[in-house]
Amino acid sequence: MTGTSPPPSRPWRRAAKGVARTLCRTATLTVVLLALLSANQTAWAQRDGIRLIRDAEIEHTIRTYATPLFQAAGLSPSGIDVYLIDDDSLNAFATQGAQMFLHTGLLKASETPLQTIGVIAHETAHLAAGHYIGRGDQIETAGLTAAASSLLAILAGIATGDGRVAAAISSGGQDFALRNLLSFTRGQEQAADQAAVTYLRSTGLSPQGLLDFYRILEDQEVLLSSSQDPYLRTHPLTSDRISFMEREVSDSPYTGRPVPAELSEMHQRMRAKLVGFLGTPSEVYNLFPQGDTSLPARYAHSISRFKQGYLSEALEILDGLLAERPDDPFFHELRGQMLLENQRVAEALPAYEKAVALRPRDPQLRLRIAQVQVELGTEQSYRDALENLTAVLAREPNNGSAWRLSAIAHGRLGNEGMTALSLAEYNYARGNWRDAKGQAERAKALLQQGTPGWLRAADLAQVAGREAEEARERQ
Repeated sequence: MTGTSPPPSRPWRRAAKGVARTLCRTATLTVVLLALLSANQTAWAQRDGIRLIRDAEIEHTIRTYATPLFQAAGLSPSGIDVYLIDDDSLNAFATQGAQMFLHTGLLKASETPLQTIGVIAHETAHLAAGHYIGRGDQIETAGLTAAASSLLAILAGIATGDGRVAAAISSGGQDFALRNLLSFTRGQEQAADQAAVTYLRSTGLSPQGLLDFYRILEDQEVLLSSSQDPYLRTHPLTSDRISFMEREVSDSPYTGRPVPAELSEMHQRMRAKLVGFLGTPSEVYNLFPQGDTSLPARYAHSISRFKQGYLSEALEILDGLLAERPDDPFFHELRGQMLLENQRVAEALPAYEKAVALRPRDPQLRLRIAQVQVELGTEQSYRDALENLTAVLAREPNNGSAWRLSAIAHGRLGNEGMTALSLAEYNYARGNWRDAKGQAERAKALLQQGTPGWLRAADLAQVAGREAEEARERQ
C-alpha cells in the first residue's frame, strides 16, 4: 500500500479546467483559482491533509464489487476512475469526469461486502444520472470562496499528483463546501436509491447492505452537523428513503441469500489491510482479537507487526499464510514490500517477481517491481525496470511515479533524450506545464528527428506550451 495521489486522467483534467473557467466568472474566487493553477507539490508538501492511496489488492476488490454495477448502469468500467481517500470518516462521492471517491473509513466500517457494494451502487447511480460535484450552477449559486476552495482543493490534489495540496488550499472552508457543493437534493437521492436497487437486483444482490448503511447514518441524525459523518451531510437522509429501502429489501428475491464466500474473504482481507496499515495496534486487536486465527486476522497482525518495526514476527506470520496460499499474489507483494522497506532490496525481488507472474497485467505490481529493479542499480535491472514501466504506462499513461522511475532508469543508462522525455511526461502528468514544455524541448533536441520519441516530445511541447500560456492568461 502506498500513500501517494494517483496522477490525473485526461478526462479529469478537462473537468478541472471546466470548473476553473466557471470560477473565473466570480471575482471573489480569483485568488483561490490562482492558488490552484500555480500549486506546486514541493511547496505544499509540508502541510498535512487528505491523502489518496494506491493498493493493488484493495483496488482489485473494489473493481470486483463495482464492475457489474457499472455494467448494469450502462457505464464502461474502464472509463471510471475509482480513488481511495485515506480518511476515517464515512464518505463516498462521485464527481464530474467519471470519478468516484471512497473513504477508507467507509471501507473499514463496512462489516459485509453488501454494505460497500450498496454504497458503490448508489454512487454509480449518481454517475449514470449526471449527479456530481463540480457543476457550474452549483458553484455559481454558492458564491462563497470557502466553498469553492474545497472543491478546488480536490481538483488540485489530483492535478498536482499530491493529495496533501488539498488541505493547504481548502484551509478552513472544507466543511462548508461539502454541505453546499457536494450535497445532492432529496429528489436526486431518491432517484439514486431507486437506480441502485435496480443495479443490485440485476447483479443478483439484495439492497440489504445499503439499508444497513443508512441505518448507521440514521443514528447520527441527532448529532450536530459538525459531528456527523460527511456522507450524511452531503446525501440527505429522510424517513421516506429508509422506508423505500425497507420495502425493497423485503421484496428482493435475493434478501437472505448468503454472500459468496469469495467476496466475504476479499472484504475481510481489505479491512485487515486497511486497519493494519492505517490503524493503531489497538484498532487491529479490536477488529481482529488475539485469539482470532482466521486468515484476515493473521493478515492484519502481520501488517501491524511490520508497521511497528517487528519484521521477523511479521514475516513469520506472513510466511505461514504463504504456506497455505502459495499462489496468492498479494501475499507475495506484501513480502516484497516488507523486505524493500527494510533495505533488503535483493531479497524483495523474488517476491515481487512471483506476484507479477501471478498477475502480470496489474499496473501497481509492475510499478513496485520496477522500483526494486531501479534500486538494484545494475544495467540489466534498469532495462528490466523499463520493460515493466512500459507495461504500467500502457494502462496508466499519466502515472507520475512510473514516469519518474523511467527518467531515473534512462538516466542511469545514459539515454539523455528519453530521460528528458520521461521528465516532460512526469511534469505534464502533474500539471507543471512550464517544466513539461522545457523538458519536451530538450528531448526534441536530443532525440533523432522523426522517431516515435521525438514525435511525442514535439506533441508534448506544443500541448504543454498551450497549457502554460492559458495559465498565464488566467493570471
